[in-house]
Amino acid sequence: MIRKALKNINANEKLKAFIQKYNIPSEYLSASRKMVSKGIAVGVFVSLIIMPMQTLIILLVMPFIRFNIPIAVAMTWLSNPFTTPFILYTEYTTGSFLLGMRPTEVEITLEWFIKNLKSIFVPLYAGTALYSIIGSILAYYFVNHLWRSSVKKDKDLRKNGRTKTTDTKESNS
Repeated sequence: MIRKALKNINANEKLKAFIQKYNIPSEYLSASRKMVSKGIAVGVFVSLIIMPMQTLIILLVMPFIRFNIPIAVAMTWLSNPFTTPFILYTEYTTGSFLLGMRPTEVEITLEWFIKNLKSIFVPLYAGTALYSIIGSILAYYFVNHLWRSSVKKDKDLRKNGRTKTTDTKESNS
């Protein structure tokens, strides 16, 4: 379903005119399986690194890895004001566990975070590295799997649809 929607967007004449007007390389907007999978992976990776200007990071990575930019930017919205405290808490406690440190008592407030940043920085970013790497790899392969399954299902439906139509015509004769 998403695959078909992306194909319809690519066929949009207004989008094509916008791309041509601003001289945007079309591969950054490609809705192919590889470009979408990479866009989601890059977006998830950046979204789990809680920091300001995540979209800027996406744009800085753009020359080195070819991926679907709008999808990557959309994926950075996984970390938003509602999810950020929980992501930070999970990354901090996981990082503390990985480093064998005892986590300090956590309050999910901005004041506590700023006050304790020096003591939680290393475990926080150890957990961030773990979740960003694993999350982006899982997202890439999950989207790839869903995409391939969708293509296979469509091929099977088309094949079975033709067979049923042919069988029906033969039985009516």
